[in-house]
Amino acid sequence: MKRIVALLLFLICAWGGVSANGSAHGSVNANANANTNANVNANVNKDNGTLTEHTIKHKGIEYTYYLYTPQNLPKDAPLVMVFHGYDGRNLPALSYGFNPVADQNGFAVCYPSGPKDFRGAACWAVGYSFHVENGWERDDVGFTIKLVRHLQKEYGFSRHNVFATGHSNGGEMSYLLAYKASHIFAAVAPISGLTMEWMYRELKAKRPIPLLEIHGTKDVVSKWEGDPDNKDGWGEYIAVPRAVSYWAAVNRCTHEEREELPQRNNKVIAHRYVDGIGGNQVWLYEVVGGSHSWADGDMNPAAEIWKFFSLYIK
Repeated sequence: MKRIVALLLFLICAWGGVSANGSAHGSVNANANANTNANVNANVNKDNGTLTEHTIKHKGIEYTYYLYTPQNLPKDAPLVMVFHGYDGRNLPALSYGFNPVADQNGFAVCYPSGPKDFRGAACWAVGYSFHVENGWERDDVGFTIKLVRHLQKEYGFSRHNVFATGHSNGGEMSYLLAYKASHIFAAVAPISGLTMEWMYRELKAKRPIPLLEIHGTKDVVSKWEGDPDNKDGWGEYIAVPRAVSYWAAVNRCTHEEREELPQRNNKVIAHRYVDGIGGNQVWLYEVVGGSHSWADGDMNPAAEIWKFFSLYIK
């Protein structure tokens, strides 16, 4: 199924940005009833490309996704997959600011929407404890690989320059893809994302993959220091610095370079682990005092993410 989506500016504004202190993990303005079949205007934020809505089935489950393609996009263009937060669905992810960056840099952006779990929340299956305890699971990694292969075949996107990013639950999905689909993705960028304890304990990285994490130190939803005792009910997860250090080791980065970014709101310290295998790097943007947000008050996250991804264009 495919149809051109005519976008209205007020609809995107209604979903707005990422809730800075929402109680739902990764919720994006959770009170907005996102309708993936809504008609919306493709020129939001003065985007110059085309936004289309599609559906695809994987193992009998129907997924919806939006695809943004800039004007005059060449064959073999890079593809960025953007994953929403828990109960966020894909329309709010359109406000993350990737479309203008795609226009400027010549890449396509795909916004998949995770089907609802038994709580009625659109999400990605990353092994939250309440999902596991209720026997709920879904092959979202397999779906993602299938979708990427479909887009490459249908639109001629690059088979090498495919990237994944997402906020909160979408960040956890990005970590899971780093573990399970590094043969598909050239780099990943989880934002306010977590490495679940089960991932760290049970999965082993198949190969080095560059990684960027942007995370607030005062995030009360995806805690910087981790939640080893599952006090918040999502499941045990490890501290952000520990997760990033793991990937720095996987990439065999030899040393750390630090830089303080120009301050707009909170101080941002860039920890860059460099000189890894094949020139790979692992970055951690520590947003000092930052909350559970997209961090667009502190930087242009979409531009920073693309700056990182562009290092690995083949």
